[in-house]
Amino acid sequence: MKHSRIAGTGSYLPERILTNAELERTIDTTDEWIFTRTGIRERHIVAEGQYTSDMALEAAKKAIEASNIDIQSIDLIVLATTTPDRTFPSTACLLQQKLGIVNCPAFDLQAVCSGFVYALATADNFIKAGAAKCALVVGADAMSRITDWTDRSNCILWGDGAGAVILQASDEQGILSTHLHANGNYADMLMVPQGVSNQEGSKTILMEGNAVFKMAVNTLDAIVDDTLAANGLEKSDIDWLVPHQANIRILQSTARKLGMSMDRVVTTVDKHGNTSAASIPLALDVAVRDGRIKRGETILMEAFGGGFTWGSVLMKY
Repeated sequence: MKHSRIAGTGSYLPERILTNAELERTIDTTDEWIFTRTGIRERHIVAEGQYTSDMALEAAKKAIEASNIDIQSIDLIVLATTTPDRTFPSTACLLQQKLGIVNCPAFDLQAVCSGFVYALATADNFIKAGAAKCALVVGADAMSRITDWTDRSNCILWGDGAGAVILQASDEQGILSTHLHANGNYADMLMVPQGVSNQEGSKTILMEGNAVFKMAVNTLDAIVDDTLAANGLEKSDIDWLVPHQANIRILQSTARKLGMSMDRVVTTVDKHGNTSAASIPLALDVAVRDGRIKRGETILMEAFGGGFTWGSVLMKY
């Protein structure tokens, strides 16, 4: 059985930056209030006429370049998103067309903020099963398109962006384990009510903030224990935590659980906000490119999102 390892990373952020100071002028909030409670200073917003597939394309091109592969060697595309360009075809197929890749499986995966973890686990299992050798895995979301910018309770959180990795078959173990969970009993705590078949209710994000925060902290604490136990590792064996960038207080809680200094936590929430499925690959790419994360180090990625969904990936980079 083959293993899988990340050969290269890439990311993209839209040019438009929306700061807390700008939000102060449109809703009843302050930069201090937002930053104290979330750790967010600014977020990026897609331009008019710019779509999820456009962001995914830019991130994918950088990951392909970093991996130094022939683009036609990609034999699987898995794209995690909550904000597809169209109802169908999938955003993955649109990305495939833009890249000029032909005749490989391409599909979207929807697990909201846990989407990239789910997508990476899916591609890892394709490779382990021998069904793929070189997978493009993308997390991309235009959360601003489903945000009510008059709702001060949660509009401060969301941003847009994309991140991507090339996952290749390898004789050396890269991804050590993946752990995926969901519980639909909490679906109404974080949702966009209106969809395609159900066209009732709001078209924008609704969230019970305090309840979601408590669930996220408790759930992520538990999955850290599960992941370490499954691999026979101690907390001190983790070199870097690359978490979903939802809220600085959740990141700090997970770091405390690991007994880890925040210096070992890749934190981009201050500049990116919550970019949903894009946040982990965005953060990973930032830390790889600035030299913090090095080959051979042990990385824990974990996320929690609407559904509820949650999951983790433990890997040697």
